[in-house]
Amino acid sequence: MPEKTASPQNTGAPPDGGKPDAAVVRDALGVGVAVGLSGFAFGVTSAGSGLTLLQTCALSLLVFTGASQFALVGALAAGGNPYTAAAGAFFLGVRNAFYGLRLSQLLAVPRVLRPLAAHWVIDETTAVTLPQPTRRSARIGFTVTGLTLYALWNLTTLVGALGAEALGDTDTWGLDAASPAVFLALLAPMLKSTTERVTAGLAVLLVLGLLPVLPAGVPVLVAALAAPVVLFLRGRGESDGTGTAGKVTTTKPREGR
Repeated sequence: MPEKTASPQNTGAPPDGGKPDAAVVRDALGVGVAVGLSGFAFGVTSAGSGLTLLQTCALSLLVFTGASQFALVGALAAGGNPYTAAAGAFFLGVRNAFYGLRLSQLLAVPRVLRPLAAHWVIDETTAVTLPQPTRRSARIGFTVTGLTLYALWNLTTLVGALGAEALGDTDTWGLDAASPAVFLALLAPMLKSTTERVTAGLAVLLVLGLLPVLPAGVPVLVAALAAPVVLFLRGRGESDGTGTAGKVTTTKPREGR
């Protein structure tokens, strides 16, 4: 018994066999810092799109979901209808509600803290939290990622908005691609199944194909149809492919009876 209790203390591993706290903090800080710095790109892009400093900072403080923020200011900069731009940003942000359904069970945050925690439910915090082996490491990963990212994102948004005028034409810098590129880098390793890869590929094709012909913000909405289409086709394929197999598996037990 003494040897068993001494081993976790010497190795730095937590008693429950989960991931060491230092490793979780290191991973969370890496994601928080890397993505948080891209808030500068949003600040520059937003200011270049005609939004005021107050409006730009308010978006980062209150919305705090990079893809939706870029979609909104990008659609406005392209001359899109404000309602269409807002709808595209809204539907992009809806995914966070689905993240929250899973994270609420995993984190088990006290009721009084749930409104604050919900504000940090985004792609990056979800990507860091879900792979954690224990609730303790999940809470550490979520908190450190959320705090680091929120602080840096808002700080760099302010700096970017203030420096937008000095950079000149923001379109020539391509800064609006920084945050989506980081998001794709986080998302790509999570696309493990064929269904997930096909859905992502179809969504990309829909956006690229419809971008020249539809108003700004609308292609993003249409791309959401990729998921139900792929799931429908997959369901039909499984029902066709397993129809005869189902008969075999159901008749054998009956014969045994």
